[in-house]
Amino acid sequence: CVCKCVCQCVFVCAVGLYVCLPACVCVCAFVTLSVSVLLANLSASACLYTLHVTTIFFAFYLESPVRFRFASFHRPIWDYHFSPIMVRVVFAHPDLGIGGAERLVVDGALALKEKGHEVHMYTSHHDPSHCFQETRDGTINVTVYGDWLPRTLFGYCHAMCAYARMFYLALMMVLFVKFDVVICDQVSACIPIFQWFSRAKIIFYCHFPDQLLAQRKSRAKALYRQPIDWLEEKTTGRADTIYVNSKFTRGVFASTFRTISTVPDVLYPSLNFSAFDITPPPSPIDIKKRFVFLSINRFERKKNVLLAIEALAQLRLLLEANNMQKLWAEAHLVLAGGYDERVAENVEYFQELKASVAAAGLDEKVSFIRSFSDGDKVALLHKCVCLMYTPANEHFGITPLEAMYLAKPVIAVASGGPLETIVGDGPDQTGFLCPGEARPFANAMLSVVKDPTQAALMGGAGRARVIKYFSFAAFANSLNAGVTRLAPAPAK
Repeated sequence: CVCKCVCQCVFVCAVGLYVCLPACVCVCAFVTLSVSVLLANLSASACLYTLHVTTIFFAFYLESPVRFRFASFHRPIWDYHFSPIMVRVVFAHPDLGIGGAERLVVDGALALKEKGHEVHMYTSHHDPSHCFQETRDGTINVTVYGDWLPRTLFGYCHAMCAYARMFYLALMMVLFVKFDVVICDQVSACIPIFQWFSRAKIIFYCHFPDQLLAQRKSRAKALYRQPIDWLEEKTTGRADTIYVNSKFTRGVFASTFRTISTVPDVLYPSLNFSAFDITPPPSPIDIKKRFVFLSINRFERKKNVLLAIEALAQLRLLLEANNMQKLWAEAHLVLAGGYDERVAENVEYFQELKASVAAAGLDEKVSFIRSFSDGDKVALLHKCVCLMYTPANEHFGITPLEAMYLAKPVIAVASGGPLETIVGDGPDQTGFLCPGEARPFANAMLSVVKDPTQAALMGGAGRARVIKYFSFAAFANSLNAGVTRLAPAPAK
């Protein structure tokens, strides 16, 4: 009996340590306990029962809180705790399309991968024809869960459906994925799932409080948003680390989420310079004009792309008043942006913009480009003389940095993130910060048209500013420090 007990003890310890998951250890413990009843006498079985209970509590201590991850059944404890890979990092993002938020998470994945971490991205939607190149060519591994879930209910309840899709995404991740740190953004409602069913540390990147982006045009919509807004605040505060994209957003965060005592860290988005240090590909449009003004924004009303059209109409009046019709003949506006036919607002606003162009008599002066590639964007930025950035109270704005890096001045609304990225006056001026009205924008455009040399000097100052303050290396170092602080890497 003693020999049998010793052998079974060794067997149970080996199995328990190898499986290293509470659910699996429980199964193994009860199976081996049943075998022990058949092979040993009652006293030996009592000893084994004590050993089984100890093993179960040991497993609970290692993996608390409990997670039932049958996909990790094969991972031994020594692989979990002493893997040569630094940290297993996963990203949970709602819709991996084309936009500033998507660009940031892609850059974050690239940065951590460059630092030696194991990185994987999970999302509820990924369209290879409408995404960034790195997520399409295999540079970043992408897995989709829950794309079959509806995005709306008969055109309504967008937020509720987005939360449901993220709940499902998070549930699938905790069931079938092994990770040490999860980075999520936009939808914070999935944070409790990661907290309850995994030991992973949680980083939440707040681009902007979602409740401030939602419209409440009716009493019913206001009532519908109340529990969603409450849930956003309560779940955001449960993250281990919170990042925001600018000092402006940090101020808004504090005034919006009053019950959250955590002060978010500012992690500025960055540029991956290598994506822009390339020979410009052919332009997606053939425009042989000297002064090409460019707007890059999603076709959404909050981006206020209409301001660029109105400013162009005002520029025509200013040039005609100053007898500069020849300069007007050399002016052109390109409106480029993300466009998704599944999004009703994209379709509606695009048609509204085309109607506005026709009404202003600017059909030959305005070109539209929808859902362009990364190469197209670089070509457009090289071709333009100036970038027009029209959103007001923008959280940060990555597009101005892209233009500045390519030595283009920027005309932007004097609010939000652009106040931290663009210098509007002085010897280091990189562009113009204007009120969100057509006439001030037109005056800035007139300055560019009348004095291209000064515009080129502002572009050079902008490039120097981006390299100094918004480099990919600085972004990567800051994010890597946050990740390793939460989940220190094991010694190799």
